[in-house]
Amino acid sequence: MQHARNLRLISGQDSFIRASTSPRIYRTLHLSKSSFARIPTPQISAGRAMATVQEYKLKLDNVDLRDGEKVEAEVEGVRDGKVILLKVNDRLRALGSRCTHYGAPLVKGVVAGDGRISCPWHGACFSTDSGDIESMPLFQCPIVMEDRDWLADSSDAPALDHLAAFPVSIRNGAAYITGDEATIKTGKRKPDISYKPLTGVGEEHVVIVGGPISKADLSSGSGALGAIDVLREKGFGGQITVLTKESYLPIDRTKLSKALIADEQKLQWRDAQHFRDAGIDFHLTTEVSSIDFKAHKIHTKTGGEFSYSKVLLCTGGTPKRLPMKGFKDLGDIFVLRGVDDAQRINSAIGDNGKKVVVIGSSFIGMEVSNCLAQKGNDITIVGMESAPLERVMGAKVGKIFQSQLEKRGVKFRMNSGVESAEPSSVDPNKVGSVLLKSGEKLEADLVILGVGVAPATEYLKQSGIKLEEDASVRVDGCFRVEGVEDAYAVGDIATYPYSGPGSDENSRVRVEHWNVAQNAGRQAALHITTDSEPTPFIPVFWSAIGSQLRYCGATPKGYDDIVLHGNPDQAKFVAYYTQGQDVVAVATMQKDPYMTQCAELMRRKMMPTKDEIVGGVDVLSVEVPAGAKI
Repeated sequence: MQHARNLRLISGQDSFIRASTSPRIYRTLHLSKSSFARIPTPQISAGRAMATVQEYKLKLDNVDLRDGEKVEAEVEGVRDGKVILLKVNDRLRALGSRCTHYGAPLVKGVVAGDGRISCPWHGACFSTDSGDIESMPLFQCPIVMEDRDWLADSSDAPALDHLAAFPVSIRNGAAYITGDEATIKTGKRKPDISYKPLTGVGEEHVVIVGGPISKADLSSGSGALGAIDVLREKGFGGQITVLTKESYLPIDRTKLSKALIADEQKLQWRDAQHFRDAGIDFHLTTEVSSIDFKAHKIHTKTGGEFSYSKVLLCTGGTPKRLPMKGFKDLGDIFVLRGVDDAQRINSAIGDNGKKVVVIGSSFIGMEVSNCLAQKGNDITIVGMESAPLERVMGAKVGKIFQSQLEKRGVKFRMNSGVESAEPSSVDPNKVGSVLLKSGEKLEADLVILGVGVAPATEYLKQSGIKLEEDASVRVDGCFRVEGVEDAYAVGDIATYPYSGPGSDENSRVRVEHWNVAQNAGRQAALHITTDSEPTPFIPVFWSAIGSQLRYCGATPKGYDDIVLHGNPDQAKFVAYYTQGQDVVAVATMQKDPYMTQCAELMRRKMMPTKDEIVGGVDVLSVEVPAGAKI
């Protein structure tokens, strides 16, 4: 962090920084350049305060790494203990070897010149100094900078835990780390979000609203979870109340469509004790009916009332249903949004071997089809486009996804419209078939609808907020709701400014991705706690449709061409979506870490042009420098 020498505190602001900044950041502001650059001390949680800290040798033949180079190493004396050793800005660091999200090997990740490493699978980012999730620029508080370019760094979800970081020493050509065995084995640590009430903030009350309309909810989203962690970790000492219609704590909703896991205990990101320690007041099965933004009051359907100083809206999307005959009346026709939806689908599937018609060839439909086909069910997907996901990914790439699922026995009826759902001859109250506009009848033991979601904002229609044409909420770069005070909105309901490739000053997007919701929740929480400027990010998503799809970028103005490299027949490719010479989005399968590398280059406006890509430039050969420019 050579930029530490550029820090100059505003006169008289020291007390403000102490009050509004977490202790860790406040202490950092007072470190000299030399002490700031020291290797971090081992992190030992309060629960392991007596853990034995000692020095361990790494099993490596060569420790003479180049700047930006990384290597995975076993730790002598620690069974299954591994770390990654890497050099950034001529300093060696050692971190947990696996991403704390889904365990991706970070040795295949992307290292940036400003000292952060990004997961090769889903884009989670960590500081190479401390292992912390890159949730905000370290010095984002009221200070003067001589050089502000490097401050534009922002987080990329979806990791919730930090990486463990260990001091490194070199002796006689061998590398040693200092730490305790348990931390080395886990390679991670939870953020400190323990509740520490602060004097003078007793009136501060953040209320997080989720799930007021349907299964579109806080619990199955990630925006609120990101906000909760950041609020507490950055020192917010006021009350935090969560209102959600769901009966369970926040879950990893991505596993619903990808794996149809219906056990909420297996889906929960954090247990109840975690939230109790953080002083979070959850009101489960609580449905919000309206919000009075002028009076700063929230009303529930049971007559309850909550006052707030700040409110965060993250109510997600309501699954769309079909208006045609039979779809509103017949049983065994499902949407998939919450745990109860997955439970009902699994109950209808029973011992598998069922005929399932999936209507919709976008991500939910493709993912649930992929999952059910592997369990031995007879799956037919009905889509209106010429290829799955054509609108987002293009027909050429969509055909690759179709081929992947066809290898698993999934049948497709593309360019097809639905006429009606017909009753079963055995039970006229349940679906028995789906009639297509072509006249073809598809037998069905059950039907799953994957025809999109609408922003869950019905409760806002009488609030005075002007909703967008798609019923979403317009927000600024800090995710503040436009037109009212002290209100934020994130996730599926938020239309926000976008400054990535292919955008201009008027570009706005509404992105229904897990990473975007969590990043937005973090951004909102940072603004609440530090009044920080927005730090733009590149949207990232992933999908299980045969092989694993990775995608980064956005196309607010569309794209005019796709440059496809690799072997599409083996679903091993990189697809560059271009608008003129700009690469505005990138999709990959079996080509890690291309997506993550491209996301980092996009943030820095360093992405090669279309002509350079066509001419043979390999994006993995482009150095990822410090700073960000979007």
